[in-house]
Amino acid sequence: MSGPVRVMIVEDQALMREGLRTLLDLEEGVEVVGEAADGVEALERLPGARPEVVLVDVRMPRMDGIQLIERLGREHPEVAAIILTTFDDDEYVFRGLRAGARGYILKDTPSEELAAAIEKVHRGEAVLDGPITLKVISELGRLSKGPAGPQPGSGGLSEREMEVLRLVASGASNREIARALYITEGTVKNHISSILRKLGFRDRTQAALYALERGWIEAP
Repeated sequence: MSGPVRVMIVEDQALMREGLRTLLDLEEGVEVVGEAADGVEALERLPGARPEVVLVDVRMPRMDGIQLIERLGREHPEVAAIILTTFDDDEYVFRGLRAGARGYILKDTPSEELAAAIEKVHRGEAVLDGPITLKVISELGRLSKGPAGPQPGSGGLSEREMEVLRLVASGASNREIARALYITEGTVKNHISSILRKLGFRDRTQAALYALERGWIEAP
């Protein structure tokens, strides 16, 4: 990755936008290239700002964060979205992930952790904040106890692809998956690309949720 990650902040509260910009301007790995007060304004400014990652608030006027992420997936699939929220907004976790969010971060996250999350998402990894991770795992555990779904191999996935998908669902990075399976990171990327192609998703988190909900793999 060359140069800092280009970031747009989409937040309806001006003080929060200014605070996020001030904090991120201190981090070397990211560059704030634009701001917007809602989803409509974000889509208007996106072509000029050319962000690589968008930080999205959930509750906004005119077009909320979930709607914006859905539009980004259709119109700007090269842009990764991270939802920034308060813990009280946790009912939006699954809607956000299904819409295509690559990360879900609480607003009180320290700036250095937020910057690290932005860089990870830009590399194609998924990021969930601690309390959000616990909620996701709890819900997936509940879903996995429901009616039995198809067995491993469903969706035309190979045994190795199922192993990779299981590790993706546990939150492992490409490097961690490579170490666990004794393969290269390039091979991991190839497996993930094949999984997404076969299942019809553009995001690894969506693919993992899909497999977990159908009982193909167990919740971590």
